[in-house]
Amino acid sequence: MLKTAGSIVDEMVLRDYNGMKAALGENPKGSYGRGRHMCPGTRMGTAAVMRGAFYEARAYQEKRAKDPQAELSLRWEPLVQVLEGKVPLRVHAHRADDIVTAVRLGEEFGIKLQIEHGTDAAVVADFLAEKQIPVNLGPSFWNRAKIETQAISFATAGVLERAGVSVSLISDHPFFPIQYVSVAIAMAHAAGMTATGALRAYTLSAAEHMGVADRVGSLEAGKDADFTIWDGSPFSIRSHILETYINGEPVYTRA
Repeated sequence: MLKTAGSIVDEMVLRDYNGMKAALGENPKGSYGRGRHMCPGTRMGTAAVMRGAFYEARAYQEKRAKDPQAELSLRWEPLVQVLEGKVPLRVHAHRADDIVTAVRLGEEFGIKLQIEHGTDAAVVADFLAEKQIPVNLGPSFWNRAKIETQAISFATAGVLERAGVSVSLISDHPFFPIQYVSVAIAMAHAAGMTATGALRAYTLSAAEHMGVADRVGSLEAGKDADFTIWDGSPFSIRSHILETYINGEPVYTRA
């Protein structure tokens, strides 16, 4: 995870490892099933592959615990950090049944879990709230290009907020260019999310989900002082960013 100002990448890094990405649903089915006829070509197969990977990672973890001199595996070490709760498993899931499958796998291995995209999350909003599963929602500014995104709606964010789910709004850049995300936030607000919730979903909640809320996401003493100054409401397409500050230093001024 990087800041967007600076010239030395090492100095721009906020956190070098903040999650393991996994996918359920049509993406793995399409990549391995159609045309290639490989596993995982079904939803059951995808869940089985994920479960198998974590069982192998757990076996490796236990072996290393018994013998610290055992051979280091760069394949399994990242998954061990997930098993140890150091980073969350970020699961790409659109359909409600895929979301519930992800939660089931998370509980089976006792790992931290976050849902990425969550198109059908409104259907299981109370379930997600009860399980305390964060949702990184979006991109909502999209068409119904896949069968699993038929329920895409700007109203989903408000449904999750009212249910008590911790929700952030994502653009899935470059799929949906990040420079237009303010429009998606405004649409979520117009469709029922509170103004405070909409701003939080792209600032503090996002920082919490990424594990960097101790440094960014809100204006508080001791944090990095990353912020923008607008000439109007951030929910209006007529508003402009006048100034941007990173680490308390100006990095952009509108001409």
